Order: sequence, then structure tokens, then C-alpha cells
Amino acid sequence: MTHTSYANEHRGSHLHHNERLEFLGDSVLGFVTADYLFTHYPDLPEGELTKLRAAVVCEGALCEIARELGIPEQIRLGHGEETGGGRGRPSILADATEALLGAIFLDGGIEPARAFVLRFIPKKVELALAGGAFKDYKTILQEIVQKNKQETLEYRLAGQSGPDHDKRFTMELLLNSNVFASGTGRSKKEAEQMAAKKALEMMGEA
Repeated sequence: MTHTSYANEHRGSHLHHNERLEFLGDSVLGFVTADYLFTHYPDLPEGELTKLRAAVVCEGALCEIARELGIPEQIRLGHGEETGGGRGRPSILADATEALLGAIFLDGGIEPARAFVLRFIPKKVELALAGGAFKDYKTILQEIVQKNKQETLEYRLAGQSGPDHDKRFTMELLLNSNVFASGTGRSKKEAEQMAAKKALEMMGEA
């Protein structure tokens, strides 16, 4: 697996990096997970299915899969990225997992890709439904804040990075117009959830 940092440092070798495979793998992962949830949880409404899918394909879940498979040791990183701790960086591990899935799909089609995803996703779903990753931290925090009518709660975009197909968003949580916590995720909604989770932890409520 070749990270962009390695390809950029070895331009003369005409190496291809993983980003196109990441794009493909992300789409395959979303489809297979959605199909699994739709089939196995017929009573869950669309909103709950969406939240559940986000919980089981988030960066943290993909990092866990990467480590289970020994992916960190297989990534070719540029010198700067390597010395900067890139081999353990969550975004790099999540991207590499998606790239692997994209390669599996290209090599064998949807069924081998589905089999790969279903080695991990059902267990992630069980854990999410049991609590942990499926908690709606924003709603929990909102209910706490609403107990004091004088307090205000809002979220704002603090920054974004990455290519169009693999954006990372950072959202700030403002309590009474002051930045109280921040979170990062693959979507603004995920980043808001992470910010709310941090706020709850700081308040001793998580």
C-alpha cells in the first residue's frame, strides 16, 4: 500500500498511490454496510439506519480493522510522514483499509468485497447498538444544556482538510458563544458528535 507521501518522494518510480482505491473502497463499504443494515434491521427507520451506519464505518472503526489485519506494517510512507508518526495516524489507517477494500472489489467484484466487509461489520453493529459508538452525544448534551434556559449551544465549522473524496471536518462546539470543545470526523455531523462527546467528557457526563 502506497501513501501519497511515499509516491511524492519517489516520483521517478512512477508509483501509484492509494487515493483512487480509497475513493472506490469508501463507496463499496457504504453500499455493503447499508445493504446489511437494511436487510437485518427491517424495523429501524431511515434516520436510525443512517446514524448506525455512520457509527460502524467511522474512522475509529476502520482503524481497528486496520490493526486487526496488520495493515500499518504494510503501508509505504514518505520519510517525513514516517518520522511524524504517520504509521499510527487514524486517518492514514482508515484510508488504507478503504484502499484494500477497493482493491478487493477491483480484483474480484462485489461478492469478495462483501465477504471482506462482513468479516467485521456485524460485530461493529452489535457493539454500536449496545451503547458506545451509537450514543447520540449531541442529543444528550442538548438535553443537559436545555435544563438551564440561559445557556446556548451551537456548532460551527472550524476547518476542513483532505481531497474532495476524503474530507476531514473539524467542528467547534460553542457554549454561551465560547468555544468549549471541538471534534473531527469524515462528515460535519460526525465531527459535531465527536465535539459533543468531548464536551460531555469534560462535564463528567459521558
